[in-house]
Amino acid sequence: MSIKPLSFTLPLAAGLLVSCGGGGGGGGGTGGGTTPPVATPSPQPVTINLALGPFASGLNAPTYLTAPPGDTRQFVTERAGRILVMRSGSALARPFLDIRTSVSTAGEGGLLSMAFDPGYATNGRFYVYRTDLSGDIVVERYTVSSNADVADPASALTIIRIPHPTYQNHVGGTVAFGPDGYLYLGTGDGGGAGDPNRNAQNLGSLLGKLLRLDVSAAGAAEPYRIPPTNPYVSGAGNRGEIWAAGLRNPWRFSFDRGAVAGGQIYIADVGQDAREEVDVEAATQAGLNYGWPRMEGTACYGAQTCDQSGLTLPVFDYPHTSATGSPCSITGGFVYRGSAMPELAGHYFYSDYCAGFVRSFLVSGRTATEQRDWNLANVGRIVSFGQDGQGELYLLTDNGAIWTIIKARQ
Repeated sequence: MSIKPLSFTLPLAAGLLVSCGGGGGGGGGTGGGTTPPVATPSPQPVTINLALGPFASGLNAPTYLTAPPGDTRQFVTERAGRILVMRSGSALARPFLDIRTSVSTAGEGGLLSMAFDPGYATNGRFYVYRTDLSGDIVVERYTVSSNADVADPASALTIIRIPHPTYQNHVGGTVAFGPDGYLYLGTGDGGGAGDPNRNAQNLGSLLGKLLRLDVSAAGAAEPYRIPPTNPYVSGAGNRGEIWAAGLRNPWRFSFDRGAVAGGQIYIADVGQDAREEVDVEAATQAGLNYGWPRMEGTACYGAQTCDQSGLTLPVFDYPHTSATGSPCSITGGFVYRGSAMPELAGHYFYSDYCAGFVRSFLVSGRTATEQRDWNLANVGRIVSFGQDGQGELYLLTDNGAIWTIIKARQ
């Protein structure tokens, strides 16, 4: 989620903060120099209706839900530092992992997501994204114990630690494996209104970026390697870990492996005062610059015009308004690839923390088509989406509840 300093804040029950502010910017334009993503549209418009089914309640600030492919369990991260194993909507008495003593929940920090290694079935490895007691971003690797429902806390290996001084917001929050087998993480710009430290456009900083790491041979002496195909491996002063730049606070991003060869990435980047955006590109496209803080969505930030050369603008964005319950902070989700609702194959789901809607769209070329608000019941502020081992989708709310997205009865 996102704090926007110098504007008012709304407290989350989970402790995360989001705020909306006045102002914004005019102008617009289109980006260039990228390979347009291509998706196969549905043969006809979706005609089904959706509903929410209760899955779990009483959790302590859940932040993410995931599972290894095909697994019937759900793994839920709690902000304070626990990972729970869920079976049939109930958490097992013993947490999968408990690292609360090493996690800070100050500002927007906490245990924010996890990702299972593509070889989890044989190597038992998984990765967590958290903030430490100093507020720095940490990605760690753990290994499951001989008990499939319990991880080994002694197996911790720090993959990367990214200093995050001064501000307690814009820490990003997602770690995920791409279709190429590399580990990706989305970092915030370091906080403060308008990226005061200019991290997002600085290729010497790991903040405000999408990073791509090779962790296949990770060990204490070399926790990760930089893939040789990363775009900035040879630039003087540049960080080779960087895959993409110009991000403000990519709280949630996800990969879709079902659309095109090599997959696509959907990045929901939280805006400042005026616009929320979703960037959709081929997952194989390296070295993109998503524009922050020159651009906020499709508008110039704080100006009527700006230099948009070399920037990749979002496929989709939407504005804040002055109305009660106005959008303020996008909560990115997933492209639906489950089997329960085949009519929705290829549709990307997202929400907004303040507005509380559940919406979707289908990408065709560089256009968001079949945009739809599903008019679902208000179940609280939506902190995150989840995706289980069968590709079905969930909503995680700030009141400790988890809901499943299901087909409504006709």
